[in-house]
Amino acid sequence: MSIVITGATGQLGRMIIADLLAAGVPADGVTAVARSKEKAADLVVKGIQLHIADYDQPETFTGAFRPEDRVLLISGTDVGKRTAQHAAVIDAAKAAGVAQLGYVGVFGGPKADFLLAGDHRETEQMILDSGLPYTFLRNNWYSDMYVGDLPGIVERGAIVTNIAVGSRIATAPRTDYAAAAAVVMKNDGHLNKAYELGGDTAWSFEEFAEEVSRQTGKNVIHTSVTAAERKARLTGAGVPASFAEILVDVDNAIGRGALSFTPGDLSRLIGRPTTPIADSIATALASPAS
Repeated sequence: MSIVITGATGQLGRMIIADLLAAGVPADGVTAVARSKEKAADLVVKGIQLHIADYDQPETFTGAFRPEDRVLLISGTDVGKRTAQHAAVIDAAKAAGVAQLGYVGVFGGPKADFLLAGDHRETEQMILDSGLPYTFLRNNWYSDMYVGDLPGIVERGAIVTNIAVGSRIATAPRTDYAAAAAVVMKNDGHLNKAYELGGDTAWSFEEFAEEVSRQTGKNVIHTSVTAAERKARLTGAGVPASFAEILVDVDNAIGRGALSFTPGDLSRLIGRPTTPIADSIATALASPAS
């Protein structure tokens, strides 16, 4: 039996593998699926098994899986193309008759009504249709997405969104989601279950701005603009129009409360409270990149 991680050289994939090794899974019991040997060279040095495959080339998944394997499908990054890409993995997993197919999807699953969720809804349905034992890891937004531009936010004195004032979101850092995925893939008892994963405490963007101000000593506010102005700002900064529309739509979803729920699945899986947004801000400010 091997725990097979697709998209293994991405940030989340690497964190999951690190957590598996830290939990005592032997290196040769983990298989990384990557597009090139070069990207996975550091994993191979650790003794991780490697299978070269590309989501856009279904034939490259031939022989990637065995019946006893536990496979984690980490979603691709090409919005609008991911359903076909994920089908390549699902078809190969079904052909092999794997013991478990985990999928890293989006908070809300089939109820998620924003544009970015479409590929995830379709992928979950394909997995259900495959008849394979599944585990759905429905991740809320990563705190990392909001603290990644802290220097810019501090310089501008504002975080600009089209999110209604007072709206809340229950994020957690990527490390917390990785820890949960490692638990689900290593341990029994998670077959045919769906977990809604997010932070224990939902926060508002006004609170986010106040916390950044407190930690930096610089005045930062949350500025809420119209969807049209937000899209114009994004495209003006070089974001492709199609992706800008997706980002604006996500903010609209946050504004109507779609990402504010706190079911507690994440903290239960990892056996500790999730990391507060204040801690993520502090970590980002302390990092060399910030």
